[in-house]
Amino acid sequence: MGTETSTSIAFELGVDTRLTLLITGLIFLAGLVLGVWKYHGIRTSPKAAAHVYVDIAHRAALLYAFAGVLLAVFTELSGWPTAVNLGADLVVLTFFIVAITSYIWHGLRRDTTNQLAGDIDRFTGLTMVALIGGEIGGFLVLFTGFLHAQF
Repeated sequence: MGTETSTSIAFELGVDTRLTLLITGLIFLAGLVLGVWKYHGIRTSPKAAAHVYVDIAHRAALLYAFAGVLLAVFTELSGWPTAVNLGADLVVLTFFIVAITSYIWHGLRRDTTNQLAGDIDRFTGLTMVALIGGEIGGFLVLFTGFLHAQF
């Protein structure tokens, strides 16, 4: 028998990246569990369809999980300080979680098929503006950190 050797490069992710991946993993797990709820809705519905917001919650959680992995990559490659990267990640991930939670809430209540239809109250309007600014702004922090460090 020959002696086998393996070369291993030890690489430790930054705490900002690890926390981003932890939260992203939880979002992905939520998406998988929401898929069970969606399947139950499909199987028990006369129209063979889950409530629209159950479907949206399931899809959003899966998509946001993959978006979170992308955030983690930009976080790890960013030249900004850990606290800046983590702050940006948490802003974006918080809005992802808030959106998924609102979809779950409407899916449980079965109160609407379009939460933004009709008149939008001031709170909802401000929330949407904050979501837009938070998600785009948070990502821009990470992206500019990436550009700064890598180019």
